Amino acid sequence: MPKKIPMRQCVGCREMKPKKELVRVVKSPDGDITVDFRGKAPGRGAYVCPNTDCLKRAIKSKALERGFATAIPQSVYDTLVERMEAGDDGS
Repeated sequence: MPKKIPMRQCVGCREMKPKKELVRVVKSPDGDITVDFRGKAPGRGAYVCPNTDCLKRAIKSKALERGFATAIPQSVYDTLVERMEAGDDGS
């Protein structure tokens, strides 16, 4: 029996994709919001495709703010844009 692949929904394009293909933004238990390229940090996660189009859609629709019910620091968006434009998946 083949191993089940965990799927997650991108907050930008709303498509279901394998978890390993997406970038995770996490709200830690103490309320800090960070980018989690490894996908292992504790806390509530939201996922976005590793391309700038999906990220722009997520920013415009305030999808991350709604997902975490809090404001997202600009530094988080800057980190996401930097890594996506550089083509770095963090591994």
